[in-house]
Amino acid sequence: MTVGDLWPMMMPLSDADDDAICVVGTSGHRITFADGNEVLCGTSGLWNVNLGYNNEAITGGITEALRSASYAGVFRYENEPARRAAERLRAASAHAFARVIFSVSGGTANDLVMKLARQHHELGGEPARKIVVGLKDGYHGLTFGAHALTGEDLGQRGYGIDTRLVRHVAANDETELKALFAAVGRQIAAVVVEPVLGNGAVALEPSYVALLGRLADESGALLVADEVATGFGRTGEMFASDAWDRAPDILIASKGLTNGTLPASALLVRDTVADRFRSTGAVLLHGETQAGTAVTAAAVLATLDEFERLDAVNRGREVGRALAEALAAWREADPEVLDTRGAGCFRAVRLRDPLDGDTPLTQRHVPALVREIRRAGAQVHAGPHGIQLIPALTYSAAEVTELVTAARAGVAACTERVRRQGHDGFAA
Repeated sequence: MTVGDLWPMMMPLSDADDDAICVVGTSGHRITFADGNEVLCGTSGLWNVNLGYNNEAITGGITEALRSASYAGVFRYENEPARRAAERLRAASAHAFARVIFSVSGGTANDLVMKLARQHHELGGEPARKIVVGLKDGYHGLTFGAHALTGEDLGQRGYGIDTRLVRHVAANDETELKALFAAVGRQIAAVVVEPVLGNGAVALEPSYVALLGRLADESGALLVADEVATGFGRTGEMFASDAWDRAPDILIASKGLTNGTLPASALLVRDTVADRFRSTGAVLLHGETQAGTAVTAAAVLATLDEFERLDAVNRGREVGRALAEALAAWREADPEVLDTRGAGCFRAVRLRDPLDGDTPLTQRHVPALVREIRRAGAQVHAGPHGIQLIPALTYSAAEVTELVTAARAGVAACTERVRRQGHDGFAA
């Protein structure tokens, strides 16, 4: 290994420059690394390549847009592809939304949500509504606003992230949620929740979602569905919140929006929010140079076309059912599996410590497990006390089997080595 120039994200710099994690090629559902290893992708990239890699129709749409409008944005201007992409996104949801605001990532979209919600209430004569509520262990990004809203401990204090106007409650804890609204309900600008928490694939219970909607209506707070991870067929619907009886006031989409080809996110906003800005003539003070460009919008449009052509949501449901069956069989046969969680093509597997079956796998050992599974032929994502499996919606039945087989083989190899060598075996 030689010392390189790249500083990769979310990993120790001491682990950089490793050819085993340097991607040199992708095709379909396969990744090739610089060390020559080719594996099945069980992460959909970073959960966003929902239709598989190198989709020619999406590539073609982007190429044509580059020829016709290499740059046209939405900062004090509009562009025709962005107008069409906004119309198509509104139509993609089962709920009625009035406007679409484009951004460049899930983190920046969450920053924007916090500003939009607070200004919405200020325009309505309630400037004291500044609190934004998220869920413990929820993930909304690592830009400064989103980092504050993220409910995991990811160094917020050390980075000086201002969390004074943010509150967190436990997912599916109705008592805690009611208590918070009873205490500060008239100060809450918005409640932002992932329908399935990206950290551990914890699905919100229907009764909890119903309570969220009722408390939001009673208090006047906005309800926001952060569908960065759950959107675009990931849990069995185009958007997970399509199954909610009470529509979110704002829906955030990002992963899956361009099938991973270009950085993009979008806020789908209900008329009750948009009309307040329209009727008052207020300006939402937010701008991003690369948000909603003609090229990005072309990628969104081509991705939506491919979702229809490939019948991706229905295919994803089939993949999700096959994955659920394979994981149930694994759990029944393997005492190392504590439990499985999630929905559709969004699953987590929690494992036991190989040397102490009464405790979950220590988090610091998870990266070694991910490496072992990659050696066995599949790329998976780290999760709390185990792994997460996020296959593309376009997997074949054979690929579902291949993914779970590789995961099981990696867990078995790691477990056997640790039982021989102790916890030092995770370093092998």
